[in-house]
Amino acid sequence: MAHVNKVHSVQTIGLVARDLDKTEDEIADLALGMDPEDGLIWVYSLENEDGIMAFTTQGIENLETLIADQEIAKR
Repeated sequence: MAHVNKVHSVQTIGLVARDLDKTEDEIADLALGMDPEDGLIWVYSLENEDGIMAFTTQGIENLETLIADQEIAKR
């Protein structure tokens, strides 16, 4: 039987940026190398025909790791 990813919700980049105390631009820069397997998806709507970044729980955890790594590198 094939593995089925059970994502039931995502958070938009704006929500994630607010919760992680970062700007949307900072989150977008961190997410440049992320793929769907890393928890980054694109959401398209009438208001956002070009798409908006959104993150699964795993994606947010990956961003937190990237932020922590970045802060360690600054020391």
